[in-house]
Amino acid sequence: MTDDDFIDLRSDTVTRPSDAMRDAAATAEVGDDVYRDDPTVNELERRAAEAVGTEAALFVPSGTMANQIAVRVHTDHGQELLLDRESHIYRWELAGAATLSGAQTRPVDAGARCVPTADRVRAETVTEDLHRPGTGLLALENTHNYRGGRAVPVDRIDAAAAAAHEGGVPVHLDGARVFNAAVALGVEASEIVAPVDSVTFCLSKGLGAPVGSILAGEAAFIEEARRVRKLFGGGMRQAGMIAAPGLLALESVDRLADDHANAERLAAGVDAIDGVDAAEPDTNIVVADTERAGIPASDLVAACEERGVGCVEFDTHTARFTTHRDVDAADVDTAVERVGDVIADLTA
Repeated sequence: MTDDDFIDLRSDTVTRPSDAMRDAAATAEVGDDVYRDDPTVNELERRAAEAVGTEAALFVPSGTMANQIAVRVHTDHGQELLLDRESHIYRWELAGAATLSGAQTRPVDAGARCVPTADRVRAETVTEDLHRPGTGLLALENTHNYRGGRAVPVDRIDAAAAAAHEGGVPVHLDGARVFNAAVALGVEASEIVAPVDSVTFCLSKGLGAPVGSILAGEAAFIEEARRVRKLFGGGMRQAGMIAAPGLLALESVDRLADDHANAERLAAGVDAIDGVDAAEPDTNIVVADTERAGIPASDLVAACEERGVGCVEFDTHTARFTTHRDVDAADVDTAVERVGDVIADLTA
């Protein structure tokens, strides 16, 4: 099987930069970004802030770094970070909050809502005393990766953030795919971001840039974040070469609807396979449950790879398939056919 035959649905991070992005990188005007001399980075940060309705923004190498910078700036050493137990910051960022910021994470189960209710936020917010750390930050996520790419309605974000603010607790939004949420909900990304104090979003997922994420918020917050970025090793030099594709990425938000449509097509096809359950997705992530078929997700992932379909293990009996710009409807149909053959073989 050649690389051209492989349908890579492991993540939207595998999206390859377009020819236009490659050309933009090659011809980008550059300077030293640590000295704030890179005009392309400066323009990207200006337009990124504008896109989510914040005062300022900072270009960073990765979404994980952006989230961890936010935790470091918002919290004091020894404070507590309140977040959903299935959130990316808690589940997949290597205990970064504890390691880099000395923050104790306290997960709560937000369930299918994806964010805790206002009452739950109030109940879980802790005031510092002789025995307990104070709650220093509430972290939310939209879309919610592990919970199937769910697009969280604005009113839920607003309610949770308002409850946190009542207790003097700032709110960070891990919006790695916030533009997917905006497209799915039919709102501007700025409306989703308005209730929170800072937001992260990725340029290198569905938007298609080869590298980079944005951290956005008030100007004073971003000034401190810039210093922490340097501390974490994220100070970049002639970064305009990777910022230029990011500018083009910001122009590709509307096409995310194509990924969502392909995900719906994929979910319907996979759900029709005997023994497999796949809920209709909100955005571009499809979670396939193989418990009824008695197939461990690890076996499914390995067998799918052999048949030319990339996916990732999520849990014991769940695997994730993610659509993106490099996958079209015909690829989706082929992938469904191959997954069906895999299930038939594994249950034979």
